[in-house]
Amino acid sequence: MALLFLTVFLAVFSAAALLLIVGTGSAKTEQRKQIYATLEAVVGPASVPQVIQPINFRKTQTRSAVPLLDRLLGGADFVRHIQRLLKEAGMKWTPGVFLLMSLTCFAVPAYLLDLRTHMILVALPAGLILGVLPLGYVLFKRHSRISKFEKELPEALDLMVGALRVGHSFSAAISLITRECPDPLGTEFKVCFEEQNFGLDMRTSLENLVERMPLQDLRIVVTAILIQRESGGNLAELLEKASNVIRQRFRLKRQVQVFTAQGRLTGWILTLLPFILGAGLYMLNPKTMSLLWTTPIGVKLLIGAAISLLIGSVIIQKIIHIKI
Repeated sequence: MALLFLTVFLAVFSAAALLLIVGTGSAKTEQRKQIYATLEAVVGPASVPQVIQPINFRKTQTRSAVPLLDRLLGGADFVRHIQRLLKEAGMKWTPGVFLLMSLTCFAVPAYLLDLRTHMILVALPAGLILGVLPLGYVLFKRHSRISKFEKELPEALDLMVGALRVGHSFSAAISLITRECPDPLGTEFKVCFEEQNFGLDMRTSLENLVERMPLQDLRIVVTAILIQRESGGNLAELLEKASNVIRQRFRLKRQVQVFTAQGRLTGWILTLLPFILGAGLYMLNPKTMSLLWTTPIGVKLLIGAAISLLIGSVIIQKIIHIKI
């Protein structure tokens, strides 16, 4: 009973806090606009004294819009990993929003399933599975963004080669990429270009770029650029060869995806078939299917099936995933 009350409290608290955080941003914006409009109507735009605020060049990373939660998350080490993951995914979530969404996805389904089945051993694993949905979404966005960056990298290197061959400097070539290339490649190179303008040396800004985009191709390109700046050589020719190598890797990777298409399709079918079949049998005969979570032997069978499904999915992914 105590565990049930705790689950209900977590579900209500997480949902309320998530709605509060989401609504706070728009409410603050509208309130700020109203205050500015009132001050301008009463005082006038010319009467407002211009106070020069000191410029802070240090980036402020807010962990949550709630001050108490922001202070609680400040001393946690895993928050930095969450911030890095969200930054690589290009998402504007804070770690507080991410954790509250994960807690909501865990507590609400677990409570509803326990209320329906009265089997806490079934509700908790189901809640844990649904609780990782925000993490899966962030990982999907991160993978999509990094893949898009990797596909656009050869074209960016070609732009850089052309700029270097007509006499532009390396910084001017990076500036050309920020103007011509779309997000995420143009955005990340823009950050690198602005870091150099603010006084960081070339090595540090390029290493920060590799840290934000952990790609093997980008790491090779950055290493080649740094070596060339120390030892000399034709940078345009070096970047052109790197672009050709990256394109050859893409061609080989697409061939591997064609060869492993049948294995990937088999993996998806074997993973989704138990859930689809179970839902269909429950719709046809709910009384018979309910034996799986209303009897001790049924719960054991569900746990064994979940473990076997997880192991099989991991083995299939290991077989079809080939590193190039």
